Amino acid sequence: MDFKMHEYTHAIISKVTNTIRKVDGADFKDSRRQHDCYVRLLSELNLEIVEVDTGSSFPENVVLEDLALVCHGIALLSKQKPEDGHAVKALKQVLEKDLGQTVIEVTDPDAKLMGSDVLFTGQEFFVGICETTNEAGAIAVAEAFPEFPCTPIKVAKGSQHLKKYITVAGPDVLCVAASKEAKELLKRMEREATFSYQTLTVPEDEAANCLYANGTLIHRAIEEIPQSFKVFCEKIDFARRSICFSELSKISSGLSACCLLVRKP
Repeated sequence: MDFKMHEYTHAIISKVTNTIRKVDGADFKDSRRQHDCYVRLLSELNLEIVEVDTGSSFPENVVLEDLALVCHGIALLSKQKPEDGHAVKALKQVLEKDLGQTVIEVTDPDAKLMGSDVLFTGQEFFVGICETTNEAGAIAVAEAFPEFPCTPIKVAKGSQHLKKYITVAGPDVLCVAASKEAKELLKRMEREATFSYQTLTVPEDEAANCLYANGTLIHRAIEEIPQSFKVFCEKIDFARRSICFSELSKISSGLSACCLLVRKP
């Protein structure tokens, strides 16, 4: 595979504002501290940090993954609710003007698409069909990135976003939760996949969402995922970094949700 697929120059993150919206279960101070550590870690991976003012409240405003899919110099803006209009406009400007990406918008009025339902392996797209993303949304992904196979994968009713269960943990490696839902999703993906992958199964579901960038795997800290941490130590033979993410995970699908990774042409 093309190893440059997981090499990036910039990480777009949301600017943390002083406007606070209380979210059930999420502690503001811990959320802020975890977000600061997350951004610092990204910068240590040779990523230039680009802040976007989404105009919404912390901590919910840190979730950027749902707003766009960025790959190969193209950014597909997801189909969003009217209240996300300011954030999408600000993001579009940064992607086009600062980072030289070609921005495409979903035009089908019936399409539903959220970034956390879409998994890009570096070679192909899988789109989780669920309450937040539909077949028309999957078609929009296929049309925006025609050089990559794009496969819709049915997500069981009542389940969460695809990337809550399965993410990329390295070149041709998928990190998969041990839950029944995750195993069923993986089976469907393997049946439809154009390419083959190694799988890394983690015992704690919250460990499945990790972030692979610039040759390094970022996963949750030992105090949050003790059993899975051991699995990462035993199975991953390239660079790893761990981080506390307990509070931010309450408002997102996990580590992949709080930035958009971009390679500037």
